[in-house]
Amino acid sequence: MNAPNPPKTFHVKSFGCQMNVYDGERMAELMAAQGMTAAADSASADLVVLNTCHIREKATEKVFSDIGRLRKDARIADRAAPMIAVAGCVAQAEGEEIVRRAKVDVVVGPQAYHNLPELVAQAAAGGSALDTGMPAIAKFGALPARRKTGPSAFLTVQEGCDKFCTYCVVPYTRGAEVSRPFDAIVDEARSLVDVGAREITLLGQNVNAWDDAAGTGLHGLIAALDKIEGLARIRYTTSHPNDMREGLIRAHAEVEKLMPFLHLPVQAGNDRVLKAMNRSHTRDSYLRVLDRVRAARPDIALSGDFIVGFPGETDAEFADTLSLVDAVGYAQCFSFKYSPRPGTPAAEMDGQVAPAVMDERLQRLQAALNRDQAAFNAATLGRTCSVLIERQGKLPGQMLGKSPWLQSVHLMTDAKIGELVEVEIVRADPNSLAGVERVKAAA
Repeated sequence: MNAPNPPKTFHVKSFGCQMNVYDGERMAELMAAQGMTAAADSASADLVVLNTCHIREKATEKVFSDIGRLRKDARIADRAAPMIAVAGCVAQAEGEEIVRRAKVDVVVGPQAYHNLPELVAQAAAGGSALDTGMPAIAKFGALPARRKTGPSAFLTVQEGCDKFCTYCVVPYTRGAEVSRPFDAIVDEARSLVDVGAREITLLGQNVNAWDDAAGTGLHGLIAALDKIEGLARIRYTTSHPNDMREGLIRAHAEVEKLMPFLHLPVQAGNDRVLKAMNRSHTRDSYLRVLDRVRAARPDIALSGDFIVGFPGETDAEFADTLSLVDAVGYAQCFSFKYSPRPGTPAAEMDGQVAPAVMDERLQRLQAALNRDQAAFNAATLGRTCSVLIERQGKLPGQMLGKSPWLQSVHLMTDAKIGELVEVEIVRADPNSLAGVERVKAAA
């Protein structure tokens, strides 16, 4: 631990999912509200917050490695080591162990980070500070108003999970499924638009499980956000197949601001594996949900998550996953080799698959997913669509934005960040598109 000097500058380094990105932004706002200044990188920060993700393979050991690297870099540069705060899901799962092994200044879980300023002050006064409490959504009421954002912003509406998939630590690190109040979400969405957001992505571990006492459902929340003047686009992630209500499916046909993109993880294409994962859906029920979504919005881009090499998975069962990929035709996907998480039921299952087998299966799966992503992009060629400009490109005069289907599009334009531009797609690469500006879209 470091000398008891209150930090004046900070840097937040977030790993993992979009919810961690949101949490990292909110922690930065907390520090700024205390009068601290954001540093460009960890080397120039008095306080470094490592906002961790337990989904990463060997996540805990990587945290210790990051801590060691921060201190080593400070020694090499002959400067004082920064105060280190470990936040996020690894902090929740390994809090006391991190304090014991790494002697960090602050450890704070994902449901307690609203207390970060007090914890930093406590550590600066001497000793270490730890808070891994899990009060339901208490942190949101303690967070400052949104002050700054880019054209595309994240907004957490739901946290935690009650599904208890056998490979997943989220129920243990994020707690039970809980929804934020409707009015609080709408107010935060308005404040995001006021500070520059044109697109808002609603976040949750199971975002489509969001609801309130009135039974509004995510589709009702989306309908309310649709009325916010200045908000041009709405997205949501990540969803569970069992929570795709009819109202939400209809929203894809009825709400113009709701973008034609759905991330709906399936994880495997074989029913026995899905049951062992405790996924609570079947191959057939998943495909039927996609059929209903496509009937509502024929041009929708579909995304998903896959795990290969789950304990006991046979070659024939993996072939079922490949055939599901062939049947769906995903626009983009995330795919991973199974890796055991301490404390999860799957970590104790028989039939752990050999690493070489998992490697080979992942290569075959990713080849199929890459094929389908390239095909989806190629089908966009010649189409004119609205692109939200998000940042400058690598070339002079080049800007980069996102299509309605969440594809990266680069084009030469004098449009500013945050503007919507009508673009004709003139080149389709496997991972991005190139376009030519036709006319700026209406605000």
